[in-house]
Amino acid sequence: MSRGDLVLTRTGLRFNGRLWPCSIGRGGVSAHKREGDGATPTGVHHIVGMLYRPDRVAPPANWAEPILPGDLWSDDPDHRDYNQMVRAPYAHSHERLRRADPLYDLVLLTDWNWPDAVAGRGSAIFLHQQRRKGFPTEGCIAVSRSDLWRIAGAIDLGSRLIVPPALADHSG
Repeated sequence: MSRGDLVLTRTGLRFNGRLWPCSIGRGGVSAHKREGDGATPTGVHHIVGMLYRPDRVAPPANWAEPILPGDLWSDDPDHRDYNQMVRAPYAHSHERLRRADPLYDLVLLTDWNWPDAVAGRGSAIFLHQQRRKGFPTEGCIAVSRSDLWRIAGAIDLGSRLIVPPALADHSG
């Protein structure tokens, strides 16, 4: 592991020599991630993109891409676009990227089950803003708005998000 890795620990997200308070999925950490289980998947995940709301914020890095009206993320395991960014209109199950709340004003995308998604293995594992401190996600990792901006300004495309298997609930 290097200083530039994001490493999930039991006490927060370690990055650049600092521990950042974070929230994880309501389903805890899992080595057997499934669509809809609310778990944060174990493994080494790479940062493959950064999205931002250009009507609300400036891009924190030159590789950030704008979230446009109509941008969606497919979470329909029965569709060929599963775990991909898609555009409205889209008749299949999806999540809006351009939300009314600020959760996705800035998003770091991971390569969890991407680009060649396995149906039902889980979609959209992002690093995004917390709803509020300690409030769980649907499987993503979330930090405060200010911490997310600091991380986004210092992270590189291809950096690793490491979720150690030891954090998974092995209670069966």
